[in-house]
Amino acid sequence: MFHIAIKSRTAVLAAMMLTASLISNPSLADETWRQGVSMIGTPKYAPGFKHFDYVNPDAPKGGQVNLSETGSFDTLNPILAKGETATGLALVFETLMTPSMDEISTEYGLLAEAMSYPDDYGSVTFRLRPEARWHDGKPVTVEDVIWSFEKAVELDPQRQFYFQHVIGAEKTGDHEVTFTFDEKNNRELPQILGQFLILPKHWWEGKDPLNRQRSIDETTLEPPMGSGPYRVSTVSPGSSVRFERVEDYWGKDLPVNIGSNNFDVIRYTYFADRNVEFEAFKAGQIDFWVENAAKRWANEYDFPAARDGRIVREELENPYRSSGILVGFIPNLRRDKFKDARVRKALNYVFDFEDLNRTIFFDQYNRIDSFFFGSELASAGVPEGQVLEILESVRDLVPPEVFTTAYSNPVNGDPQKLRNNLREAVKLFREAGYEIRNGVMVNAESGEPFTFEILLNGPIIERVALPFTESLKKIGVDATVRTIDAAQYANRYRSRDFDVIYNGWAQSLSPGNEQFEYWGSAAADRDGSANYGGIADPGVDALIEKIVFAADRDELIAATKALDHVLLAHQFVIPSYTSRIARVAYSSRLAHPDPLPTYGVGFPTIWWSKDAETK
Repeated sequence: MFHIAIKSRTAVLAAMMLTASLISNPSLADETWRQGVSMIGTPKYAPGFKHFDYVNPDAPKGGQVNLSETGSFDTLNPILAKGETATGLALVFETLMTPSMDEISTEYGLLAEAMSYPDDYGSVTFRLRPEARWHDGKPVTVEDVIWSFEKAVELDPQRQFYFQHVIGAEKTGDHEVTFTFDEKNNRELPQILGQFLILPKHWWEGKDPLNRQRSIDETTLEPPMGSGPYRVSTVSPGSSVRFERVEDYWGKDLPVNIGSNNFDVIRYTYFADRNVEFEAFKAGQIDFWVENAAKRWANEYDFPAARDGRIVREELENPYRSSGILVGFIPNLRRDKFKDARVRKALNYVFDFEDLNRTIFFDQYNRIDSFFFGSELASAGVPEGQVLEILESVRDLVPPEVFTTAYSNPVNGDPQKLRNNLREAVKLFREAGYEIRNGVMVNAESGEPFTFEILLNGPIIERVALPFTESLKKIGVDATVRTIDAAQYANRYRSRDFDVIYNGWAQSLSPGNEQFEYWGSAAADRDGSANYGGIADPGVDALIEKIVFAADRDELIAATKALDHVLLAHQFVIPSYTSRIARVAYSSRLAHPDPLPTYGVGFPTIWWSKDAETK
């Protein structure tokens, strides 16, 4: 699997234009307190709502669900930007706000019961719930929030960059914390401050059972303390983590939690090999499987448990309805050989998606042709209307073909088309200063061969990358594939030690400050940023500014489409493919609400065990 930048499954770091349902605070008559915030329109759930519509409020509590992960882990520290963090820690730690899965980019109070911000978005204040407790019974305090924010920024360069406009965090009441910004009218800043994990300061600054001083600055395998619905009960380093439901969880009766957190035990087991992991699923050792191989989905579910109904299969659109995506081969622009857009475009001409889709993907995938593919934010054709107006304002900073040429991927799929596209690739290389000598593509001046390595974080993409390298050999380019484990891969992409990687970015429907992290110049040379390729372009920077400070939804969409046009014209990525359907298989012992939430599967949060129904 590829890594998805920043906007992760725990609580998508999404940009949100804020409108809100209101509750009043008698003690602060001049302030407006919001229990819910939304990017579009008014939040669906008014103050005093009982539970989210998509949950089963009577879901039974009990049972165990066995899950799997590919790879390994070496830390349970949830905010440190080093090591491989165990999956599932969002079960232990909480945020100030929590998302709804039947609205687009809408959140409601969790640790915070309400939030307030001025009309100019120059600050935001959160009011904590007095009843919020850590697992040791101590209250969650404003000091915990401030310390957690400061440590998250200190220890994670991505969050430091993401929250760069937050210049102050201070206690402004017994249960109130205020964050101050150095710029105004950045509409998403109040919202994203509700999305970082809150940790117990007293626990991390205390000592462990062996009287050793703990440190948030270091990796650890000691089960950490949180405030969430689960605690870590047992750990087998690198192999498994067992989470146990907290019976006296402080927030179990909150409207945002009714019908959720139903399993008594959630256990993750780690596998070094995806095929071995699937065999464990077939044998009943794993209860839930997200299929990422089209061939396996088509041909390898004829085993006893699938035939007799012990395994249920579903194809679900829900998870993709609120997001766009770009996945592909990302050249490292910090390498001189990839600085010329004609070279990058030539590589795209060589990539034969159509043949892969026919031979190994069973025609289950679509070629990606946008940095916001699958969403209303994706550009198409040549720019017009408000999109064109925005691009005209930066005309001197963007490629001229943006205004005249619609982006499209080359189409291969048969020998003649491939030959034609290979010729076009050679032509582009020639224009960029290369030529073929004795069957080898070389720099015309230096004679240096054009070679590169594709770095992968597992064997899954090898069957895509290897045919790509074979096609490249036909034009004299010697590309190799190197597959390494997840930990090595993370270290190398963080330190920019690669030629080409296969990776991607998920996009919310309300892009904002994270776009600076993805493609902004300031993130290009910062180790660990999500600007993997090293994009540093003034036109791109200017368009990101227009997204962040868009006055309304229409302007936001237009500015995003303008950015998409420019990113595509620069040929920064060789786009690959995606399916907008989640293929899931799971044990018939599991149950879920019907229907599932519009914008998610909600697993394991709102699912439950049928074994618990009989208790």
